[in-house]
Amino acid sequence: MAVFARTVETGSFRAAARALGLSPSVVSHHVAQLEARLGVALLYRSTRRLTLTSDGSKLFEAARTMLEAAEGGLDQIAERSREPAGHLSVTAPEVFVSGRVVDGLAAFARAFPKVTLSVSFTDMPLDLIRDGIDLAVRVGALADSSLKSKRLFAMPLKLVAAPAYVSERRTPRGPRDLIDWDWMSLKSRRPRDKFVGPGGRTEVIEFSPRIVVDSAQAALELARHGQGLAMVPAAIAAPLLARRELIEVLPKWRLEAPSVYAVWPPNASRAGLAMRLVAMLEDRPKK
Repeated sequence: MAVFARTVETGSFRAAARALGLSPSVVSHHVAQLEARLGVALLYRSTRRLTLTSDGSKLFEAARTMLEAAEGGLDQIAERSREPAGHLSVTAPEVFVSGRVVDGLAAFARAFPKVTLSVSFTDMPLDLIRDGIDLAVRVGALADSSLKSKRLFAMPLKLVAAPAYVSERRTPRGPRDLIDWDWMSLKSRRPRDKFVGPGGRTEVIEFSPRIVVDSAQAALELARHGQGLAMVPAAIAAPLLARRELIEVLPKWRLEAPSVYAVWPPNASRAGLAMRLVAMLEDRPKK
């Protein structure tokens, strides 16, 4: 097929032979074998030129598509075979200083030792273009923009408070019973949450936070000190819940888990460092 396609592209057996590094007789033999196998004429031959038959024209289009796909695959393999080098700037929320995102970063650093990394862990969203950041990990709904994104995973949340704080209040039967409680909120999130209860029933509540912070870890610690309710990632709440320093409020209801996304500038190369890190973050096992 490749010999046939190159013969059509160059217009003669001799030209195809030069392009392929073969003899004209070998090129002619391959085309003849293909015609014999298919039982149709693909080329009309004259002393001066070759002309595609109707069947030859159809086969040439299919052969060209096949060869383009094969060349694209070979290019990707060649790109991967070269050891990547350079610098990658990443930002992620502070909550990911442990867990799957850091695991992915560590795996990336091991796989590509010639790449240097600069990682900023902050709950305040940075401007990728202005701040020269190659890749951001963000939680929740993304603002409309020209940036590219890919969903990585969901991040379960827990609604927690100190046992002493909960004991001073009436036992809530549902989310609406919590509206008048003291709430903490992240500066980067709306004070609004969706709960899913028994039987799949949902309730959405909006609240007025008493304390607004820019760190999920800070919200967790303030909750531990009895300052109210905090919605925090389940992973960072787990140790304090296990030690009963915090308790889960409304354990029969679950908070809707926000999605975690990788976000990058629109002109980033598909085979570049940022995309390699995205693949590693996406493939990390759930914890």
